[in-house]
Amino acid sequence: MTATTRLFLVRHGATQLTSEDRFSGAIGVDLSDEGRAQVRCLAERLAHEPIRAVYTSSLSRAVETAELLAAPHRLPVDQRVGLAEISHGRWEGLTRREVESRFPDEYRAWETDPFTFAPEGGESGVQVLARALPVVREIVVRHRGERVLVVSHKATLRLLLSSLLGFDARGYRDRLDQSPACLNVVDFKDAVRARLMLFNDVSHYASEPRRPEDNLSKWWEHGT
Repeated sequence: MTATTRLFLVRHGATQLTSEDRFSGAIGVDLSDEGRAQVRCLAERLAHEPIRAVYTSSLSRAVETAELLAAPHRLPVDQRVGLAEISHGRWEGLTRREVESRFPDEYRAWETDPFTFAPEGGESGVQVLARALPVVREIVVRHRGERVLVVSHKATLRLLLSSLLGFDARGYRDRLDQSPACLNVVDFKDAVRARLMLFNDVSHYASEPRRPEDNLSKWWEHGT
């Protein structure tokens, strides 16, 4: 029987820009105190799992998250640029309302098709998958039959999960959420065949999921 490889896919903890609803893809921003508390709860939850390796995006909020999670296992953290968050180009640091006001045409195009469209200086979902999927494949092949922790970001994880599970990635923003410091569990029979075992779970620090209208696209809020 083929050995199953289990990936614990984790979004980094909350940051100050998370609470301000700002685009913070490629810019460096640290965890907030709330974010560190969320991650410590997850670290306690995973402390007894036989995790053999820890990989992370090279952005500071993900690195700090990975280091907190790796500490109970006394494991080093392997940084991979391919796991970084989607770059929003000239939108970085702006709120959604500011982007709508300054770049209305770009924002409408992005809302319609975030998978293939990118704002000026930014990345499309297609480009993110092109760099992130090979990293996941490498991890699965390298750690056959083991349990591995991977820390990444909201959009990157939603795109990866869409691709791994065969969903239409064009709807990744509308149909999938990733809360701060959430846990996803994906089992692999090989580098291609994957099964989702747990999704966007935050029971280590919250008693219920967050409200969707606060964090998904306008498609959810207004049906347009």
